[in-house]
Amino acid sequence: MKCVIFGGGGFIGSTIADRFLKEGYQLRIFERPRVEPYRKFADNEAVEWMTGDILSNHDLNAAIEGMDVVLHLVSTTLPKNSNDDPIYDVQSNVVGSLQMLHAMVANKVQKIIFISSGGTVYGTPHYLPIDEQHPTNPLVSYGITKLTIEKYLQMFESLHGIKAITLRVANPYGERQRIETAQGAVGVFLHRALKDTPIEIWGDGSVTRDYIHISDVAEAFLQAINYTGTKRTFNISSGLGMSLNELIGLLEGALGKSIVRHYLPARPFDVPVSVLSNALAKEHLQWSPLTSMSNGISRTAAWMASELAK
Repeated sequence: MKCVIFGGGGFIGSTIADRFLKEGYQLRIFERPRVEPYRKFADNEAVEWMTGDILSNHDLNAAIEGMDVVLHLVSTTLPKNSNDDPIYDVQSNVVGSLQMLHAMVANKVQKIIFISSGGTVYGTPHYLPIDEQHPTNPLVSYGITKLTIEKYLQMFESLHGIKAITLRVANPYGERQRIETAQGAVGVFLHRALKDTPIEIWGDGSVTRDYIHISDVAEAFLQAINYTGTKRTFNISSGLGMSLNELIGLLEGALGKSIVRHYLPARPFDVPVSVLSNALAKEHLQWSPLTSMSNGISRTAAWMASELAK
């Protein structure tokens, strides 16, 4: 099977790409201009590295031509800064996704797997754990654009028969997480702790999230690409909640040292608790998270320590 992965060189995309290569898939990885391959590929790995602009119809058609499945992992914004410029958020993400779908129609590609945001599309929980039927009331532009793309996927399935699977991923963490973007509590906190820099916490540390190791996310994509059922939207999560204070305690155990914390005023857009139900994915995708938080933290800490030592 031939797959094009838009955003396949990043933290999430590269892990998915490596997992797919292990299964023998043929990949075309599409990245932004001047982004270099994240590693050297072996001669027996069928990988084509391509760079271009997701807003360019020419580049999109070149990337999608001849493929069987599209994996859409691209986002130009982050939850914390998307409200700063929602017009750019819409122009770059929603318009780019629509052009991608039009290119799929033109090239007769009938399946797409889209990564949505389990942490933002639901907004403030009405109940816990949050399942896929929960109301969607995002508090940030990032979540609104993700939800908008989900709706367009449904429209294109209805109009053009494109099978669209949406994976609402919780809070992924793990090896290769980009630290410079300051996204993800696990990566940011680990980086600061390893450099003996105090950790800044917005609020009293009780904010609770559902963290999922990146290897489990990759397995979910592998299951989704082979899924032939009728469900279209799945939460991909651990199903367990952990507060920021508990997370820091786990990091202290993994690193064997105390971590200095600085508590700052709470932010209005931070949902107090977000824990997702993964029951639907377990039943229909035959997927379950296999990496415990303690094991995942240990692996991530070892990788980051090695990277910082280079």
